[in-house]
Amino acid sequence: MTTLLHIALVLLAAPAVLACSYLLALTALSRRAVPPRASARQIRFDIVVPAHDEAQVIERTLASLAALDWPADRRRIHVIADNCMDPTADIARRCGARVHERRDEQERGKGYALRYAFNISKREGWAQAIVVVDADSKVSPNLLEAIAVRLEGGEHAVQVHYGVLNPLDSWRTRLMTIAMECFHTVRSRARERLRVSCGIRGNGWCVTHELLTRVPYGAFSLTEDLEYGIELGRSGYRVAYADEAHVLGEMVSGARAAGRQRQRWEQGRSRLVRAKIGPVLRCALGRRSRVCADLALDLLVPPLSAVVLLVIAFLGAALGAFLPHPADLPWVWAALACWVALILYVARGWQLSGVGARGCLDLLRVPVFLAWKLSVSIGSRAAVAWIRTERE
Repeated sequence: MTTLLHIALVLLAAPAVLACSYLLALTALSRRAVPPRASARQIRFDIVVPAHDEAQVIERTLASLAALDWPADRRRIHVIADNCMDPTADIARRCGARVHERRDEQERGKGYALRYAFNISKREGWAQAIVVVDADSKVSPNLLEAIAVRLEGGEHAVQVHYGVLNPLDSWRTRLMTIAMECFHTVRSRARERLRVSCGIRGNGWCVTHELLTRVPYGAFSLTEDLEYGIELGRSGYRVAYADEAHVLGEMVSGARAAGRQRQRWEQGRSRLVRAKIGPVLRCALGRRSRVCADLALDLLVPPLSAVVLLVIAFLGAALGAFLPHPADLPWVWAALACWVALILYVARGWQLSGVGARGCLDLLRVPVFLAWKLSVSIGSRAAVAWIRTERE
């Protein structure tokens, strides 16, 4: 029995210590960098807004994009009305956007809509870079300025800060805000400091046409953003992080809609890990690529909720070994060290989130949140198409 318990301890400790050490290191490196100098404001951008039945929110998004602080003759807005059954296209036209209506019952999904838009931009040959903004978002006026200065500095792919538009709607959106600050801000700041890739987050990212020629876009999974960011890394290109600009996306607050959204995210990430971890590790080891090594670690570290459950199991097993055998105390200390690392990581996310004392109190709901996520994961069904997030 003791031997089996120690085997269980080793199996739990290895991933728990790896994940928590990685998160602690990123936390320690998450200080905000000094924004770079101003750009020459010469780059021409095509801003792509993929939209699937987004009549409720598309006008707000386009108003936000129209207010960008960038020369009007160096930016164009393209709305891809993808298999829409509502007035999304008509509203976008009234707002002055260039609208491209796409109908394809076989190739459905955001990835296909993006490839369609990229091909249009390439064929027209006007823009030097493409920026992707989701249809339910608001952007900061300096979005293109923050991207342009990095492109002028030699980068070919950029991700701006991706945050939550409605953080105070419910306890779920407040916890989601904290989680996104952990995943997007803490990790991305640290990666930028290490000069590796912050990855693509699906909203508020840019790629040059030059890079699209070298690494053609072909990401069509449920996590097409992570997939293309990994392909860029495997090809030797990192995604730079622009912290001073942001795009804020709307998060659902109801349990039902949030559950469906969570199912898509987790299914997509699980499939991506299985498909990409081997090639990314080979790239990291074979080419001694720091970018791919970090991308592999990011794939290997499970979602935060899973890390918490893993550390709980590790601590339980450590206490089970220690109580009858005090010599096993180091296992308990290792588990407690993992807890400290997680607390510091989440505390940093809370500090950056701006949700204040109310959000801090919402962290007491984490056990409920974990139980909800577990039930969502157990009851998940395979999703293959671009399913519109339910608006509230």
